Amino acid sequence: MAYSYLGTGWGFPPQFNDQLNSVVMTSDELDIQQSLEILLTTRKGERVMMPDYGCNLDEMVFESMTTTFKTHMAETIRTAILFYEARLDLQNVTIDDSRDAEGIILIVLDYIVRTTNSRFNFVYPFYKNEGSEIK
Repeated sequence: MAYSYLGTGWGFPPQFNDQLNSVVMTSDELDIQQSLEILLTTRKGERVMMPDYGCNLDEMVFESMTTTFKTHMAETIRTAILFYEARLDLQNVTIDDSRDAEGIILIVLDYIVRTTNSRFNFVYPFYKNEGSEIK
């Protein structure tokens, strides 16, 4: 198995390859994006050995999308990435509430991968209405 200089880890969500009797792994930019998704969806305290890991975004579901609150949300995300994702330099966090009436907030992360100096963005849909997208 070849190892990547950007990292290789279990895919998210975890999947298993029956033919190889192994876990499906991800590498490079995909591994970083999946790591960001895990960081944004984890509640602080969920990881026993890393109790401060996560963002607690689920606690923000019922908040009004004021400028103050959007700034607080962006800073919470920025701080978590600063401490737990050393492979990238976060350039910008944008909280797009243009679909707030539908119960959807888009969190847009613009970042540069340190090792390759490549620019990427990651869009995380934050659903304020649980189960609203199920048909």
